Amino acid sequence: MEICMKLPRNKKEFALFLLSISIISVNIIAPLITCFEVEFHMYVWADAIKVIPFIWICVIALILITYKPAEWLTAKIVDKEDSFNSHIIINILCTVFLMSIFLTVICTWIGNRQVNMKPIRMFFYKWPHNIAISFAVVIFIAQPIERFVMLKIY
Repeated sequence: MEICMKLPRNKKEFALFLLSISIISVNIIAPLITCFEVEFHMYVWADAIKVIPFIWICVIALILITYKPAEWLTAKIVDKEDSFNSHIIINILCTVFLMSIFLTVICTWIGNRQVNMKPIRMFFYKWPHNIAISFAVVIFIAQPIERFVMLKIY
């Protein structure tokens, strides 16, 4: 019963879920990671805000691309008998894991407004804190808000 009340049931609800969770996540994660990498100033925040629409498009595409691989990976880690919460947390972790690999490079290219090898060379330096920030925002802010919205819809 808990699964039915907190997850989208059809394509319209999935689109609403995807739209709202991606907007919440991108508007928090992108500026936060940018400010941690550069420094916390309003001009840094404003510069990050300018590229958010482009990052959001990439996030939507990557959610759709990594959806099935994350489901497959989740099924390998948890059993069918495990609780709803364990399935959700592991699925979120798998999704954030896969997306953060790509977004660590792609978002740097978008933010710098140029494609070069620097984000690939610096990947193992930047990726751990990117995945930590992303997972924390998704698990503690974006997902609870969206689960509450889904619960209120039903």
